[in-house]
Amino acid sequence: MKTIGVDLGGTNVRVGLIEKGTVLHKVSGQLRQKDSLSATLGQLIELIRPFLSPEVSSIGIGVPSVVDLERGIVYNVANIPSWQEVPLRDILEEEFDRPVFVNNDVNCFILGEHQFGLARGCRSAVGLAIGTGLGSGVIIDNQLYTGSNCGAGEIGLLPYRDKTMESYASTHFFESIHGTSAWELSQAAGLGAPDALALWAEFGGHFGQAIKAVLYTYDPEVIVLGGSIAKAYPYFRAGMLQSMADFAYPTTLQRLRLVQSENESIALLGASVLVHQLA
Repeated sequence: MKTIGVDLGGTNVRVGLIEKGTVLHKVSGQLRQKDSLSATLGQLIELIRPFLSPEVSSIGIGVPSVVDLERGIVYNVANIPSWQEVPLRDILEEEFDRPVFVNNDVNCFILGEHQFGLARGCRSAVGLAIGTGLGSGVIIDNQLYTGSNCGAGEIGLLPYRDKTMESYASTHFFESIHGTSAWELSQAAGLGAPDALALWAEFGGHFGQAIKAVLYTYDPEVIVLGGSIAKAYPYFRAGMLQSMADFAYPTTLQRLRLVQSENESIALLGASVLVHQLA
C-alpha cells in the first residue's frame, strides 16, 4: 500500500506519495493567507487531494508545533497565526476517509532519518532542524520520544544568554542580531569574504553550545543536522567544534557521529510512517 506524507512549514507545504520508503511523486507550494484558517486548510486539502487513490492507506503530516497525539489536535503553529487550536486529524479524516496521523515536523525529520536515512541502525539519535528556529526530535531505544505533550527535546527554547538558544543558533542570529541573512552570508563566505566567515564562526560557537546541551541531555549515537542553515555546515563547523572542546566527557565527543542530512524528502518519509508510531 501507498501512503501520503505531508510536511507543513511556516512558509511552505510539501506533499509526497510514498511506497516502501520511496517518494514516487511530490509537490510543494508556498503557504498563502496564513491569517485565515479556512484558507490554509483549503490549500492543504487541495494539495493532498490529487495524491489520493484506492491504494493510499493513510496520511501522515508533520507540523511545526506541539500536537495532542491521541486526538490529532494541533496547537500554536509557528509562523501560522491562524492555527492556534486545530483538530487537524478529524478535519482531514472527514475530508479524505483515510486514517490521519499528526506529529511535530522535526519528530518526522528524525523518524525519517532513523527509518531510512543517516540514523538507521542507531538505537539513539537526535535531529536538529536549523532554520527560522531551532527544532529537535529525539529517538531513544529505537522509539520516537515525544514526551507527555509532544514537547520533548525543544533545545532551541532553552534559556541562553539574554534570550533563548534559537535566538543565537538559527536565522534569528543573522537577521535579528546582525541585520543580514544567512543566505547572503553563505554566498559571501563561499567567495571567501572574511567578515562573512567570521560571522559563521561566531554562529558556530553558539551552535556548539546547543550541541553540548543535546549531549548532556540525551547522549545520542548520532546527531543529524537539517534545515536551511545546515547547508552552510562547512562554514560554521570549525567554530562549533571549538565551542565544544570543553565538553566534560571527551570520549563521548570521539564516539559521536555528527552529520548533515542528505535527503530533502526525509521529513516526508518520516511523516509517511507515523502510522506505525501512533496506531
